[in-house]
Amino acid sequence: MSFPTVATRPFDDQKPGTAGLRKPVARFRVPHYLENFIQSVFDTFPKLAGHTLVIGGDGRYFNREAIAVLLRVAAANGVRKAVVGRDGLLSTPAASLLIPAVGAAGGFILTASHNPGGPDGDFGIKFNVDNGGQASESQTDAIYTRSLSIERYSILPESGSVDLGAPGVQQLGGMQVEIVDPVRHYAEVMQRCFDFEAMGALLRSGVFRMRFDAMSAVTGPYAAEIFEHLLGAPAGSVLHGVPLADFGGGHPDPNPHDAADFVRLFMGEGSPDFGAASDGDGDRNMILGPGMVVSPGDSLAVMAANARLIPGYKEGLAGIARSMPTSRAADRVAAKLGIPCYETPTGWRFFCNLLDAGKVTLCGEESFGTSSSHAREKDGLWAVLFWLNLLAVRREPLPAIMRKHWAEYGRDFFLREDYDIPDAARAADVMRRLEAALPDLQSKDGIASADSFTYTDPVDGSVSRNQGIRVSTRDGGRMVFRLSGTGTRGATLRVYLERHEPDVSKQGAAAVTALASLSSRARAIARLEELAGITKPTNVT
Repeated sequence: MSFPTVATRPFDDQKPGTAGLRKPVARFRVPHYLENFIQSVFDTFPKLAGHTLVIGGDGRYFNREAIAVLLRVAAANGVRKAVVGRDGLLSTPAASLLIPAVGAAGGFILTASHNPGGPDGDFGIKFNVDNGGQASESQTDAIYTRSLSIERYSILPESGSVDLGAPGVQQLGGMQVEIVDPVRHYAEVMQRCFDFEAMGALLRSGVFRMRFDAMSAVTGPYAAEIFEHLLGAPAGSVLHGVPLADFGGGHPDPNPHDAADFVRLFMGEGSPDFGAASDGDGDRNMILGPGMVVSPGDSLAVMAANARLIPGYKEGLAGIARSMPTSRAADRVAAKLGIPCYETPTGWRFFCNLLDAGKVTLCGEESFGTSSSHAREKDGLWAVLFWLNLLAVRREPLPAIMRKHWAEYGRDFFLREDYDIPDAARAADVMRRLEAALPDLQSKDGIASADSFTYTDPVDGSVSRNQGIRVSTRDGGRMVFRLSGTGTRGATLRVYLERHEPDVSKQGAAAVTALASLSSRARAIARLEELAGITKPTNVT
């Protein structure tokens, strides 16, 4: 069968980052831009023809228009069937779970995750393979290479359209389009992982209060169904539960800086007993208790230490994986459990080989992402349910659980400092100069080690170089420097600070206080004031 084709020219800026192609909405609206990228994926994966694809997104501005284009390109490239979330919605973890469940050859997830939305905000698109995980680094490199030489794309005429709000099967050219409930399958998987009876009893007890902030993003319908309907939490437990194209004007990133109003609910008298938030596409999480925000590294470590209390993990863990910038709290738990803990580059795709090979069960990264072998993406609501299940079993306040954990393993004070640098070239120069200074840095007083992180995948032997700079101090501190791969304007230098404190009497300090001297030293090592005119971080999380 022949399909209509359109002549085009390459764009030179379609290299996917750590989680797909992200650009301002205005860039995606340039004629041929979106079509070129989608066609480059089909050209890189020719076996998608004749198979099923899963399609959905976080509901941000341009989501529906992009899905309409994607469906027309998919149909013209011979896709047999597209399974699409109703109204174009699918959280990233829900899409990841749905891809293997329906036997799809892969899926397109339309999201810019935690980036701001709206007409002046960002948009994104990524391709996940048949196991539900992100395309590998070599595969995204191949997509980019193809995008640099593309001369045509195939697309059905605009006369064909699909009603994204109508459940059931429709026809678009020779392709079936099935519109499905975006929540149902995900909720069924969560019921297999966790003890819904115990969690429901806690939430209906009248003595335990939780609040979940969906940040006007995609997890609102998921949270309302699971917490308020299936588990019986009082109405109003889910805040900002209606997905909005501009996320209500907010920044849908669940961290103490961007969710400051929500965090304040837990810092005074009468605080809820448990709180959580998720981001634009539902793959990140922030966990809170009275007077406390749990750091991502601590969250992963507590999950690992208590995994056998959760039904889906009662047989124990095969291993743990964490991204290199994430605190080493989970390493200490793994050592006590006698299981491996793998250190990988930033980017969830690096966990997938370990998960597929059965080497790990839990994974986590410093940017509030946590998940397990149940999926091949990080999963915000899964992490929240894990903590809620843990609280229901242990029947202890969250702060008490954290204090007991620190007393046993020591506390890893941890902060991430973001330095926004408008000139991306200048930011890259900061990293180049820092890397060039590594030989001299290793000889300085107080420095135990300094290197540029290289990762060799223990499953397939692939090597990923230049994944960030690590500097360890002789007094137990660690600094990590890397450029963010998720922004769309300028560049963000991220500096991760960590120090282990085994003394229980000193574990109650604020992280910003405990790490103040390490922060000053990191700025001096990177020569931020000299090279970029920066004297303090843009924000700290």
